[in-house]
Amino acid sequence: MNKSELIDAIATSADIPKAAATRALDAMIDSVTDTLKQGDSVALVGFGTFSVKERAARTGRNPQTGQPINIDAAKVPSFKAGKALKDAVN
Repeated sequence: MNKSELIDAIATSADIPKAAATRALDAMIDSVTDTLKQGDSVALVGFGTFSVKERAARTGRNPQTGQPINIDAAKVPSFKAGKALKDAVN
């Protein structure tokens, strides 16, 4: 499912126009992004938690040459599924 298909599903499920569903989805994505930028997490009970994790610096290898390269430390977004989502998938 891509973004436009998700918008269609939201519009149908909530019985709202596609334009309103688009604005709602974009607002949700922007809110989660802004919260993660600040270093906070977003917990949606029953769905899961979006958070930021620290990835340590490490040494990798260039797959073409085999030469070692340094990979800098980074902050990466992560998602941990909640129990209800895990149960629904299984």
